[in-house]
Amino acid sequence: MTSHRGPDGRRVPDPRRWRSTGAPAGKPGPWGLVAVAAILLVAASALAWLAHTAGAPEDGGAGPASPPGGSATGTVPGPTAEEPATPPGDDTQAAGGAQGGEGEPGSPAGRGDGTGPSTGDAGGGRVVLRVEEVAAGLEVPWDMAFDPEGRMFFTERPGRINLLDGDRVIRLASLPDTLAIGEAGLLGIALHPGFPDPPYVYVYQTYQTRGRGAAVNRVLRFRFDPGAVASGGASGPGARSPRLVARTVVFDGIPASSIHDGGQLEFGPDGKLYVTTGDARAAAQAQNPRSLHGKILRLNPDGSVPPDNPLGPDNPVYSYGHRNPEGLAFDPVTGRLFAVEHGPDAGDEINRIEPGANYGWPDAVAPASHRGRFTPPLRSYDPIIAPAGAAFYRGPVRAWDGSLFFGTLGFSPDSAGRHLRRVRLDSSGVRVVEEEELFKGRYGRIRAVQIGPDGCVYFGTSNRDGRGEPGPRDDRILRACPVS
Repeated sequence: MTSHRGPDGRRVPDPRRWRSTGAPAGKPGPWGLVAVAAILLVAASALAWLAHTAGAPEDGGAGPASPPGGSATGTVPGPTAEEPATPPGDDTQAAGGAQGGEGEPGSPAGRGDGTGPSTGDAGGGRVVLRVEEVAAGLEVPWDMAFDPEGRMFFTERPGRINLLDGDRVIRLASLPDTLAIGEAGLLGIALHPGFPDPPYVYVYQTYQTRGRGAAVNRVLRFRFDPGAVASGGASGPGARSPRLVARTVVFDGIPASSIHDGGQLEFGPDGKLYVTTGDARAAAQAQNPRSLHGKILRLNPDGSVPPDNPLGPDNPVYSYGHRNPEGLAFDPVTGRLFAVEHGPDAGDEINRIEPGANYGWPDAVAPASHRGRFTPPLRSYDPIIAPAGAAFYRGPVRAWDGSLFFGTLGFSPDSAGRHLRRVRLDSSGVRVVEEEELFKGRYGRIRAVQIGPDGCVYFGTSNRDGRGEPGPRDDRILRACPVS
């Protein structure tokens, strides 16, 4: 193999080997001096480029650490309460057809403007998309959820919960006890299926036990208070901004680490809350059905264990043998559950999740190694693409109906990741029949993905997580809308 994963999960490439070029013997003439000068100029440029890029962290690693409760990324603050959203940008491109392989090298995140249409055929019809920026100056927007009014609730990993309401980003809550280090922090978000009755908002948080003890993950529930508008106007006496109140711990004790924390939340059509957990650097525990490492959990909305869970009425585990699933989505037509998860140096996966099933980690990685012992993946990726947030499409683009969209992070600008990926499954949901890469390299690391009630695909960048190359407006939430 030409690369491997280090003990912290990072993909480590073989060192580059440079070969020197011999110079011709004898005293050079004038043209020879010009050639030598040109060679020296090129060499100096190459060395400067290497100095600029050396030591950049790669996807899968822990990234830079930060103090407990602090930010794991840069210094650009998130928006303050009721801060107007930045003016939306706008660019247009044509969605291409099914693609395989790594695709073209990407440009550094935040540096490209996303323009320059490409052509192709998406599911038999050309789909032209307009990309708009809906929020900027964020810090690792990790997950998002829409309410029935079309408002977006979203998390920022350092510990913030926000509401995007029209052109305003409103701070609903800041959680200073969030342990934002490496991949840990404030991660998934979900709304109660009856929202706004009851008006419950759920988030997945990493925190540190008392006395600067162990890192642990838990699920918190808040009640959404929509605020009040005064009779004299929104800013008049008696006005109150929307906020989150009545914080409650509904499930605790999920293993945490600086890497492999899972963190996705999703309510199913059965009204149960599904939660992904990572192996938290304890890979062998993913095979223990009584452990919470490397699992997908199924809970009642109050955090209790449903009596019909597949491994027993006292066991929250729904499936096991996972490494680090960061994307979870239910097919809105069939109700089937799918997850995307990170592999080691190979074997990122799309899995169809079945109750009580074992997906093999760490005993099986390659698809062939699952046969007869574990549930094999629907799709395995080598080279890895680092899949993140996922959502099924239902909207005006008929060629996309039923497609699974998910973000990919990629460990470097020219990796196989760093794009929005569309996957179409067959009617049985057991075979991938089409794949498409969108926005390859244009926006850097893409993490959060959700389909809006307007039929647009919303996605958030993750360029300020310590592994990207943030631009001046990162991190951002963008939406890709079909052009009629």
